[in-house]
Amino acid sequence: MLAAGAGISFLLTSCLPTPPLQPSPSPSSSAETSTPPSSPSTSASASGSAGAAAPTDTPRVVSSGLEAPWSVVFRESTALVSERDSGRILELAEDGSSRVIGTVPGVAGSGEGGLLGLTVDDQGRLYVYSTGAGENRIQRFDVTGTPGSLALGSPVTILDGIPSASYHDGGRLAFGPDGMLYATVGDAGQAGQAQDLDSLSGKILRMTADGDIPHDNPFDGSVVYSYGHRNPQGLAWAQDGTMFATEFGQNTWDELNIITAGANYGWPTVEGIEDTEGFTNPVQQWTPEVASPSGMTYADGTLFIANLRGTVLRAVPVADPTTFTDHYAGEYGRLRDVTLSPNGELWFLTNNTDGRGTPGPEDDRILGVDLE
Repeated sequence: MLAAGAGISFLLTSCLPTPPLQPSPSPSSSAETSTPPSSPSTSASASGSAGAAAPTDTPRVVSSGLEAPWSVVFRESTALVSERDSGRILELAEDGSSRVIGTVPGVAGSGEGGLLGLTVDDQGRLYVYSTGAGENRIQRFDVTGTPGSLALGSPVTILDGIPSASYHDGGRLAFGPDGMLYATVGDAGQAGQAQDLDSLSGKILRMTADGDIPHDNPFDGSVVYSYGHRNPQGLAWAQDGTMFATEFGQNTWDELNIITAGANYGWPTVEGIEDTEGFTNPVQQWTPEVASPSGMTYADGTLFIANLRGTVLRAVPVADPTTFTDHYAGEYGRLRDVTLSPNGELWFLTNNTDGRGTPGPEDDRILGVDLE
């Protein structure tokens, strides 16, 4: 176990009228790229601060031999996994073996697109974010059968027409404590669209389970909940309802943000903490070579973040979200997602077979570890 920390002062600004856009940065640099440069991070550092929860030991292998997995969720006690490139959804047995319950029709992603985020509602229905022909879409599927023989039903489209590209597709889905469905959407390589409230690019969306617009959304007639994002990929809520999101930066700063309704997070005018009027600062930032934060979960006072380029499981205490502690740095390669299993074990998902990592003989894997 390796520990590191960052003490970064911050100021959360209010959402004021948007300043003029600056020219969009080049999309050629992606925070998902694999091998970290040898140069050290330029972020400020201080002693790490462990939260109320921390991994206790060496992780066990829950499942192996997965192909570019992206998301893992639980339907009751059964784990379901999305595979980005194959379009397949797998169910895991208790012994770690997997079987295909169905293939999402029309997945046509390339690069960072494909079959991405999953979430499950309280009726056991599966929600899927995927790249189709010229768009990203959110679909709902009934799941039939019993564990060991589950099957995927026909899709019901909840929201389509979400801009897509070979990079910056966002893709995380989660139900919030308010019962609403949230989705992260990248800028699809069109940075200026993140500031356009008429576009879904570069946004976090909020909708009902049927895709309708909640009456208390911040912008009338819109599923947009927050904007000015580059490529957000992690969502989690603390016990008090505070909403957090992770975000890939361009070349300078990756971010951890506290998300509030209607707030503007600055991209592409601002990247990282700049205290610019009208934009909300991140609560913490890291250089991309030590981060590239993707999936995130909350457990017992701690946010756990899976990092791709940084090849680390990062723990951020909610009581002081300007600090962090790193676990398993460089031990398992790229990490895409992290979640809490029904029995309280922390699961995290490697992503070494996605074309940007160096897969080992058992990759990709789901690893599980108890928390103290």
